[in-house]
Amino acid sequence: MSFLSTDVSVDRANDRYWRLNKPIIYKGAEDTFVVPASFLTDFASVPRFVTWLVPITGKYTEAAILHDWLCTVGIDTGVVSPVDADGILRRVAAEEGVSWLLRWLIWLGVRWGAAGNPARRPGWWSTAPTVLPATLLVLPLLLPAVLLVLATLGLFGIVGDLARMLGLR
Repeated sequence: MSFLSTDVSVDRANDRYWRLNKPIIYKGAEDTFVVPASFLTDFASVPRFVTWLVPITGKYTEAAILHDWLCTVGIDTGVVSPVDADGILRRVAAEEGVSWLLRWLIWLGVRWGAAGNPARRPGWWSTAPTVLPATLLVLPLLLPAVLLVLATLGLFGIVGDLARMLGLR
């Protein structure tokens, strides 16, 4: 393990974010990063409809917190590029024992997330020759399950709206 402490301590900041109570220190072969206490994280930023496959926490929790820091402070201060931030996430997830398939799915997710985020978009096209074919490869496996989950979430929302309209609590 490359984290000097694996004891993550957080307090809820709001409905989405958690505040670190103590720093998280990553020491790799070439890089050392310190995510300071009081940094806000949402752990793994996974869309709700795929949390059945990639929960917001797991073996990769510390890597996800580091990635949150790299994608904000790290990019803003020039410590890393957006492409490097996502590559570091994949490498650190491997160091933490995350399976090959899961860390590549996580990497694909963060690369697609970068495409839609102006601060993280620079360099996206340099990874497209890997992102696009890998996406085409996993899409037939994931799409049926994702569509079923989306339909279920939609139905759940409709039932909730009907219950509210009927005054049910």
